[in-house]
Amino acid sequence: MSEEKKSLNFIEHIIEEDLRNGFNNEELRFRFPPEPNGYLHIGHASSICLNFGLGLRYKAPVNLRFDDTNPEKEEQEFVDAIKRDVAWLGFEWNHECYASDYFPQLYLWAIEFIKQGKAYVDSQSSEQMAEQKGTPTVPGTDSPYRNRSVEENLELFERMKNGDFEAGTHVLRAKIDMASSNMLMRDPIMYRIMHKYHHRTANNWCIYPMYDWAHGESDYIEQVSHSFCTLEFAMHRELYDWFLDQVRDSDKVRPKQREFARRNLSHTIVSKRKLLKLVQEGHVTAWDDPRMPTISGLRRRGYTPTSIRNFADTIGIAKRENLIDVSLLEYCVREDLNKSAHRVMGVLDPVKVVITNYPEGQEEWLDAENNPEEEVMTYRKVPFSREIYIEREDFREEANRKFFRLKLGGEVRLKNAYIIKAESCVKDEEGNITEIHCTYDEDSRSGSGTEASMRKVKGTLHWVSINHAVESEVRIYDRLFTNEAPDSHKEKDFLEFINPDSLKVVTGYVEPSLKDAKEGETFQFQRLGYFCVDRDSNADNLVFNKTVGLRDTWAKLADK
Repeated sequence: MSEEKKSLNFIEHIIEEDLRNGFNNEELRFRFPPEPNGYLHIGHASSICLNFGLGLRYKAPVNLRFDDTNPEKEEQEFVDAIKRDVAWLGFEWNHECYASDYFPQLYLWAIEFIKQGKAYVDSQSSEQMAEQKGTPTVPGTDSPYRNRSVEENLELFERMKNGDFEAGTHVLRAKIDMASSNMLMRDPIMYRIMHKYHHRTANNWCIYPMYDWAHGESDYIEQVSHSFCTLEFAMHRELYDWFLDQVRDSDKVRPKQREFARRNLSHTIVSKRKLLKLVQEGHVTAWDDPRMPTISGLRRRGYTPTSIRNFADTIGIAKRENLIDVSLLEYCVREDLNKSAHRVMGVLDPVKVVITNYPEGQEEWLDAENNPEEEVMTYRKVPFSREIYIEREDFREEANRKFFRLKLGGEVRLKNAYIIKAESCVKDEEGNITEIHCTYDEDSRSGSGTEASMRKVKGTLHWVSINHAVESEVRIYDRLFTNEAPDSHKEKDFLEFINPDSLKVVTGYVEPSLKDAKEGETFQFQRLGYFCVDRDSNADNLVFNKTVGLRDTWAKLADK
C-alpha cells in the first residue's frame, strides 16, 4: 500500500482556494510579526514554523517584522534574541522590517482620516471612555468630542505629535460606529501619547500607533498577502478590514487576516507577562533559563531545531485551542537526539568500586562505540582501572530476582569492559556504603571474542574510572510547574504551582573524552538521559544541563 500524501491544513486550504480563484502565486507573501517585549516561546515556534513553512512550500518571501509600537516594554535585547531564535530554528527571512519604519506613513494616513471626518481627537479620561463604550449588549454613546471640527482635530493631533501634552490627556480615535455589536468597532483608539524613548526612533515621536491601526497597515505596506494570527484576534478582523478599506489602492494586494488556535503546552506558562514575572522575581535565572519554555531556554537545555520543528509539525494547525502534553515535545527531542548524540558514560551519584584482583597501577583503554544509530560506526577510547565509580542505586547488599544490577554475590557486565562480581562492601559509622569490593573475570572483556566475553549476565552498568574521571557540575532540570495548566486556576496564583524540585545541582563524574566538550554539544549519558554542555562551562568547570530522560517518568507518576 503506497504512503498517503500528507493532507493540507485549513490554512493551506485557504491559500489553495485563493490560487484557484485567480490569485497570482507570484504575489504570495507572508510575515512573522513578533512584538519585541520578551523572548520567543514554544507557542511562537508554531507560528514561526507555520509562516516560514508556507514560504518554503509556496516559494514565497516571508518578512520578519517587529511590532515595535510600545516603547514602554520593548528593548533591543529582545529584537536581537528574536532574530537569533528564528535563525537558529533554520529559517531565513526576506526582509527585516519594523512597524516603526512606517510611523511617518501611518501618521500621514491618520491626517487624511481626520480630514475625511473618519478620526477625531478625544480628550476624555480612559475611565470615561470605557464607560461611554457601553457593553456587549448595550450600545455605546458618542464622545462629547466626537464632532470636533477638522481644523481643531488637526491642530490637537499636531500638538500631540510635538509633545505639547502629557500622556493620557488626548487620544486619536477612528470614527466608526458606537452602536456596533463588535465593541472593537466603537471608535477604537489609533494613537496615544507616550513620552518614552524608542529603541529605533529615539525621542522622535511622542505619539505611538495602537496595534490594530499599525498591524494591518504594515501588512499592506509590505504587500503581505495572508496575515495569520491566533484566535484572540478573530474579533479584530472586522477592524483590520475597515482600516484597510480606508487606505487601499485597488491595484494593490489586499492582505487577508485569518486565525488559528493557540497550542497550549501542559506544565507550562506562555504568557510573556507571566514569563517576565518569573524572571523579575528570581524564580528562574533569566529568559534563557533551561526551565523556561522560551526558544532560548530550550536551546540552552539541549533541544535541537529539528526537534522543535518536528513538534510543531506533529501538533499541526487547528481552529480550536487545546492542551498539548509536554511529553510530546520531550518525545520529539528524544527521537532526534537518539540519532545524533554520542553515547558516553557519566556517574551522577557515585559510589566507589574496588576491583580487588585487578593489578594496582594498571590501566587499559577500551573501545566504545559512539552511537549505534550511525550508518558508519565510530569509536572512542575509555580508560579502565582498578577503582571505578558506579551509580549508588545500582548496588544493593540484598535484592530480589527482579533486581538485575549489582548485589552481593551477583554479577554484572560493565559497559564496554568486564564482568564483575560483588564480594563485599564497606560502610561508614552511619551505615552508608562507601566502597564495594568486587572481582573481575579477566577473560570477559567485551569484544575480545573469548568464550567468557560471550557469557550472558542480566545486568549492564555504566561506570567511570576514578583516576581518569572529570568532575563536572550537572544541573538536573524538571518541569517548572507541578500542575498541567498552572494559569487556568482563577482562584490561585500560577506561582503556587512552581515545582520546588525543578532544578537540582549535583557533582558528577564523566569519562575523559568529554573534557574538551564545547558549549551546546549534546550527549547521551548511558542509562541516564540526554545532557548538553551549558554556556557556563569553562576549562576549570565543566557544566552539563539535563535535556530529557531516556523515557517519560512523569507518565508513570501520573498513572499512580
